[in-house]
Amino acid sequence: MTSLPDFTLLSSFCVVAQDLSFRRGAERLSIDQSALSRRIQRLEADLGYPLFERTTREVMLTRAGLTFYETATTLLSDYAKSVTEARRVAEGRKGRLRVGYMAFAATELMPQTVALYAALYPEVAIELQYIRTQGQKLALANDDIDVGFMIGPYNNSGFRSETLSNDRLCVVLPKGHPLLRKSTLDPQDLRDEALVLGDMSEWGEYRYRLDNLCSQVGLPVQPSFEATNTLALVGLVAAGLGVTIYPESLLGFLGNAIETRPIDHDLFRSSTVLVWKRTNRALAVRNFVAAARERPRTALHAGP
Repeated sequence: MTSLPDFTLLSSFCVVAQDLSFRRGAERLSIDQSALSRRIQRLEADLGYPLFERTTREVMLTRAGLTFYETATTLLSDYAKSVTEARRVAEGRKGRLRVGYMAFAATELMPQTVALYAALYPEVAIELQYIRTQGQKLALANDDIDVGFMIGPYNNSGFRSETLSNDRLCVVLPKGHPLLRKSTLDPQDLRDEALVLGDMSEWGEYRYRLDNLCSQVGLPVQPSFEATNTLALVGLVAAGLGVTIYPESLLGFLGNAIETRPIDHDLFRSSTVLVWKRTNRALAVRNFVAAARERPRTALHAGP
């Protein structure tokens, strides 16, 4: 035998071996009995040994045929399973999806999307990685993640994006602060206020965008204190050491030790986008994007 027999010959052999009848085998395969006989003869020629003993009254498996049948049925079963499993992966119903997310997406956008996607596609393994926005851009380019929740907008011809939120920015203040007498604030109201901001190592993308917004209205950004995480920011503000600026949809997670007021200015907004590589056309990715669009929204409000 110079090569492995094709699966048409194998499946035809297994049908005849099950019924030990060329007539019934031909009926099951919906082919002529003579055509089935030629398939078995070709298979025997390829293998180099007989698989059946034929008489005018009966068909029997040879010893080699019986051994080959036991192996062939397992092979066909494994092949069918492989085809089915691969089809489920191709259809986005099975496999693995690697999701990157940053802090602003961690409380609502990412969990809501993952919950809906996991309910729709329970056989897809979801791997979550906390990565800052700049790191996600590199991870997507290197195919280390499939999709990423990041601060937007992200305009790059090699990637596609879906805007998931576009929040007003709000000022977070300690209780009793004089600015709380106003229902909304202008950026210039912060000119003489001490600022508490996230540090550049952890909050770099947000800080860059906030600095850009403030520069457009002539407001200098010189933080009095910097912190790595949100808990520390809230603690410093609650202690009266300054004020901070935060997206509106996330205010409900800051607790009751502070008060908030929205900034009444069209520029002062923060968006979160879902980004994926333009060349990544996997159905699992497309299904995840669809889940992000359809996720159930939870309305959170803090302050007047």
